[in-house]
Amino acid sequence: MTATEVVTRALVRAVSVKGVKAALITLDNGLDHTKPNSFGPGRLTSLDEAITAATALEPAFIAITGKPYIFSVGADITGMPMIASREQAVELGRFGHRVFNRLRESAIPTFAFVNGVAMGGGLEVALHCHYRTLSGGANALALPEVSLGLVPAWGGTQLLPNLIGIAPAAQVIIQNPLTQQTLRPKQARELGIADVLLEPADFLERSLEWAAGVVAGEVAVERPEIDRDMWDGVLYFAKLQLDEKLHGAVASAEKALELLALAKDADFATGTAAEDEALGDLVTGPQLRNSLYAFDLVQRRAKRPAGAPDPALARDVTKVGVVGAGLMAGQMALLFARRLEVPVVLTDLDQGRVDKGVAYVHGEIDKLQGKGRIDEGTAAKLRGLVSGSVDKAVFADADFVIEAVFEDLGVKKQVFAELEKIVSPEAVLATNTSSLSVTEMAADLDHPERVVGFHFFNPVSVMPLVEIVRAGKTDDPALATAFAVGKQLRKSCVLVKDAPAFVVNRLLTRFLGEIYAAIDAGTPVEVANTALDPLGLPMRPLALLTMVGPAVALHVSETMHAAFPERFGVSANLGRIVESGKSLTDREGAIDESVVALLQVGDTPLTAEQVRDRALDAIADEVKAMLADGVVADAKDIDLCLVLGAGWPFHLGGITPHLAATGRL
Repeated sequence: MTATEVVTRALVRAVSVKGVKAALITLDNGLDHTKPNSFGPGRLTSLDEAITAATALEPAFIAITGKPYIFSVGADITGMPMIASREQAVELGRFGHRVFNRLRESAIPTFAFVNGVAMGGGLEVALHCHYRTLSGGANALALPEVSLGLVPAWGGTQLLPNLIGIAPAAQVIIQNPLTQQTLRPKQARELGIADVLLEPADFLERSLEWAAGVVAGEVAVERPEIDRDMWDGVLYFAKLQLDEKLHGAVASAEKALELLALAKDADFATGTAAEDEALGDLVTGPQLRNSLYAFDLVQRRAKRPAGAPDPALARDVTKVGVVGAGLMAGQMALLFARRLEVPVVLTDLDQGRVDKGVAYVHGEIDKLQGKGRIDEGTAAKLRGLVSGSVDKAVFADADFVIEAVFEDLGVKKQVFAELEKIVSPEAVLATNTSSLSVTEMAADLDHPERVVGFHFFNPVSVMPLVEIVRAGKTDDPALATAFAVGKQLRKSCVLVKDAPAFVVNRLLTRFLGEIYAAIDAGTPVEVANTALDPLGLPMRPLALLTMVGPAVALHVSETMHAAFPERFGVSANLGRIVESGKSLTDREGAIDESVVALLQVGDTPLTAEQVRDRALDAIADEVKAMLADGVVADAKDIDLCLVLGAGWPFHLGGITPHLAATGRL
């Protein structure tokens, strides 16, 4: 137990239901729901003592539950960096196994009443119990350890596949963490993680009654037989998928696969001993440190943006305008309507484009209703909030107007000049530009102080980052309003200086430039495209190029070359690709040899290692330049942008921890 550990106490009390005597253990750290229950050495000791006390009551059953809204979020990951050795990590695994296993081996029936969020070791302690009830109000259930550079090491890799089967267990333990997904209560029940799903209003009472019925023989609990014939095949294909996506870069995922394979035939003691050893290996490795660093960025820094002005300066936004009615504009309009619940109006050059844009938004609302994400009343309300017009005069009473027109400085300046004649002097004018100067856009306006960059990432509804750009004359009220809007949109906002391509696109353009340069020099396209596989990035460079679009990539490259010609080149071959109207790869990453044939290349090919080194050196060089120029407040913001805006992995810590570890920073 550390001096700073906030101990989650396991409180024991005797209860009686239907004449049946029971012992109820409640996990409670004495804090509100924003400070969830977790397990550290002191917490495990408290649970161990509670199980002893509960057993001494000689009840008909023992049940464990949590404080309001929270069951337990598992191990206290903030204490992980304090583990000084592999031996300490292994011992922590053994301690947790010994305590939790008392519930599994208890001669008295044990129940987990999962009343709220159950993550990691919290879900594992529930799996050790003989039976589980689940509240419909439990917002999230997961074994997220793989995303943090760990594995479920308190029995999860052995218990879950033998409870629900290997295929769903592999999804919960490996796939879901890597895609940042959790289970909803209905999903968990359907998988068989819980034996019964109960309403949250009287969850504890109904759980006690259900448990009393089980021990009295009045309630039968049936579980399907686990199919072991398909076990090896499922893991074989899971390994293929991991290799295709991560290329062996994520040690925790590889360890999880090994442990799941062991769970097929190994006895429980052997399987949990292997978990202990895996924990020892992973806790002392760099990927855990990087992952915890990235996790802290997402959970803490993203919620307290560095450099953001006083929120009290923000102005109320009662109507939003969107200039443009294309796909990006439609995505933004839908998000504004859903989150701000204020009127949103789109404009475009002609009625046909406007009608198409509004129809797109209404169609997306219909899809949300069809999937059960919103009810009929909410859908009707949202449709009523979104409208369109060819006349920008509809923006006269808008408080926040964002442009999403063609990425051309002259066009955007013209849009802002027109808007300034219509909107009030206090209305915020925002641009969704991905690379152009916001300061230059506002240069000719009477009120440049209310212009701000508000850069979404595509798809708007999915990507959590918004780069908020402070232009040369942006004032604090406009900036505060932008941050307030971003927060209402449930986005993570990072303040960036008005510099070419800001953060994410600037770094991606520099990194992709090295790939183009390698191909131009004569490196085979396949070699250049796979050179960074050992990093485990979310997609290969040329698949990223296809997703962004070669024309867009060329435009950004030209913008960056104009700003920093000594660091950013413009590949002539990229121009040839744009002229072809095709891309080097399809969306699945297959190389189009007909496009390769169009390229004009040199005779000095690089090895994969050379390509990788040059790309990483270039990223490190650009990070140094950005920090020197004050593009962001700290390297942490660069990492946060890459994690949230480009999906770069936790195990790299974004990128700067990896660059530092390899001597580049």
